[in-house]
Amino acid sequence: MAKVYATGRRKSAIAKVWLENGNGQLTINGLSLDQWLGGHEAVKKRVTQPLEVAKQETSVNVVVQTLGGGYSAQADAVRHGISRALVAYDEQFRAILKPYGLLTRDARSVERKKYGKKKARKSTQFSKR
Repeated sequence: MAKVYATGRRKSAIAKVWLENGNGQLTINGLSLDQWLGGHEAVKKRVTQPLEVAKQETSVNVVVQTLGGGYSAQADAVRHGISRALVAYDEQFRAILKPYGLLTRDARSVERKKYGKKKARKSTQFSKR
């Protein structure tokens, strides 16, 4: 089968994901998963979760380009993108991935700053007198 493309998003991070038949290589921004994330084992596990759930760790190659956000938000964007790419690759994966919540885009993002406040809600200390 040809390459399949999908986009994953989380906060302000975006992950462009290309998935094709292969031997299980995962390349993110031209680096392997270990080089890209270093010692963050829990975050690495989150990135590979869709492949493990669908049992496709050794049968597909994944190439990812990420931009925006921090490494944790980018990792969640990659996870979302891989999940969407697997569904585009084979529609049967939808029934496997859906119960784990891997196809749902996490809509939580930073609340905007309001005028008169230090942050979104933080204000100066209240003083009655």
